[in-house]
Amino acid sequence: MKKEFGWDSKTSGIILSAFYFGYMITQLPFGMLAAKYGSKRVFGGGVLCASLLSLLTPIAAYHKQSLILLRILQGLALGGSFPSVHAMWRKWAPPLERSKLVSISCAGSNMGIAFAMPLSGLLCESGFRSPPHQSKWPSVFYVFGGFGLVWCLAWFALVHDSPQSHPRISIKERDYIVSAIEEEHCLPKNERPLPLLHIFMSPAVWAIVISMICYDWGSLLLTSVMPTFVDDVLRLDITENGILSALPFLAMSVFTALSGWIADSIRKRQLLSTGGIRNLMNSIGMFLPALFLIVLNNVASRAHAVIICLCLTAGLSTLSTSGYFVNMLDIAPQYAGFLVGIANVAGTLSAVLAPYSAGAMASAPSGSHILQLQWKNIFYVTAEIYVFGGLTYLILSSGRIQWWASDGLDQSRENGKPANSNSIYEEEEALLSQESTL
Repeated sequence: MKKEFGWDSKTSGIILSAFYFGYMITQLPFGMLAAKYGSKRVFGGGVLCASLLSLLTPIAAYHKQSLILLRILQGLALGGSFPSVHAMWRKWAPPLERSKLVSISCAGSNMGIAFAMPLSGLLCESGFRSPPHQSKWPSVFYVFGGFGLVWCLAWFALVHDSPQSHPRISIKERDYIVSAIEEEHCLPKNERPLPLLHIFMSPAVWAIVISMICYDWGSLLLTSVMPTFVDDVLRLDITENGILSALPFLAMSVFTALSGWIADSIRKRQLLSTGGIRNLMNSIGMFLPALFLIVLNNVASRAHAVIICLCLTAGLSTLSTSGYFVNMLDIAPQYAGFLVGIANVAGTLSAVLAPYSAGAMASAPSGSHILQLQWKNIFYVTAEIYVFGGLTYLILSSGRIQWWASDGLDQSRENGKPANSNSIYEEEEALLSQESTL
């Protein structure tokens, strides 16, 4: 597209960034709408609009302003994706299966990118032409827009907002899911006004938000600058570059799904409390990537070692999905969609700033390569951000439902214990006591 329309790097950067400006705006309102009216309509409607806009992209590309507006609209449509999914898991994910279910759904986004990158390249070379365009790149938008429309048909036909509204679920499964969620969280019978002041003053919420900022900075910086780094340091051709750039996303998909299985297995065996599991997974997902970034700086001249370190850094970072990301359902299930919105807004700002910061730390004249020493500075700063996120979460996080998100509004703010204690909560108390003894 850059070649056909003669865009410079600044123009293409504005077009790419336009999506995120729209994406930030609808995070919070869509999270509230999903909680009130159901995730099925909010999420499905967003993907439907984004898919239709994808089909219009080849036409809009002839006018730069129209394309920028279209990208903003796509961001607006998809801003409710993660908040909607979390709002849905609030009603569908039993406590002992929560990490696995949330992590599998998150793995889908990385898996999509891992397949989309090489498939897009294949379509650009071997796809169909769309006159009056000179090349085959429009086939990328038509194929993925079509995929989105087919997905929407399946979504609206098969998905339901809650077990109670599902027409084909068995009574046994429905009762198990509903009773398990109600027993753990003591959810209020009716929706209450959003406790904004308590949410923004909660240390547990800030632990999640800060972790999201640090995770998004690291993961999106790595994935966005990956092709440039491979070109600058390893000097590989564009075909090899495209394949290698997709490998970290594949690693992220595998590790994300694996993280949920690990977390739920630990909880089922009652080896750690909920808070202990979240701390463990978040620490692995923050501290180990920082370590591998430091290792990367010392093996930058060896192609295979570089790729292994990049894949391990990107993959291991997703283990934090079963830490801070699932933790929103632990501390405030009723407001999980809204909390995802808050965290995603902060994370998206981080994602927008990270590539620009990398450019400021490592710049090079047009047509030349960024020096390996400059890349080291980028990776060291990213490692420090990972460590900061991990330490902050250990200090501020909580594994218990917060007093302002349960029926126990009259309980002490210090302990956060719901008014109607239950067996799951008592098990948590016992596990916490064991951890303190250890």
